[in-house]
Amino acid sequence: MNTSTGLLQGRRVLVTGGARGLGYAFAEAIGRAGARVVIADIREQQVQQAAAELRRQELHVHALALDLADPVAVEACIARTIDLLGGLDGLVNNASITDSGGKSCEQLSLETWDQVMQVNVRGTWLMTRGCLPALRASGRGAIVNLASDTPLWGAPNLLAYVASKGAIIAMTRSLARELGADAITVNAIAPGLVQVEATAYVPAARHLLYRDQRALQRAQLPEDVSGAVLFALSDLARFITGQTLPVNGGFVMP
Repeated sequence: MNTSTGLLQGRRVLVTGGARGLGYAFAEAIGRAGARVVIADIREQQVQQAAAELRRQELHVHALALDLADPVAVEACIARTIDLLGGLDGLVNNASITDSGGKSCEQLSLETWDQVMQVNVRGTWLMTRGCLPALRASGRGAIVNLASDTPLWGAPNLLAYVASKGAIIAMTRSLARELGADAITVNAIAPGLVQVEATAYVPAARHLLYRDQRALQRAQLPEDVSGAVLFALSDLARFITGQTLPVNGGFVMP
């Protein structure tokens, strides 16, 4: 039984990084909850294919190309989203990159550090900034930022990614205070190690270690995170803002 049906009826939502993995799962869940969705991703062919798959499920989904590292591309994506949807009620800042791990602080290159910060932190800021006029006009705007549980327990040898996701948590709190007067909620979701293409570099033994240290001892799947995103976008969370919700099966309990 899909208990989320109608939860976001009539809403207009932009999901970044929607071509695969978590972003695709979010777009599917949001669409099933009654929203009209734009998914944006740097992988233009893949995002178009993803949108076609979702439309075959009779979901109202559009696809756009987006390079979060390019401010001009970000503005163009936002303008086209508002044109397609007629406005905007929700933004899911999901797109991010990782430094693939395995490198110590001393081994991490300046190029990698700058690239991760440019996409994960600056890109989230640019996307949020550009969407604010439409979210204000909505009167019920909601921003959901995808953080990670790694800053909550200090994952080693993943410094650029962990620092960027820690910044997302801090940005979420600051934005919540700044945008409260506009009736815009801002919350972060902090998943654990999810089994998606982006975590394929993590050895199988490490996946098993994470599984065994969770209170819920099974693999974490993209759909395990979707419910938290739906909740944060919905009126059920209309008086919740500035919060970070770990969704990791009890791996870390801050």
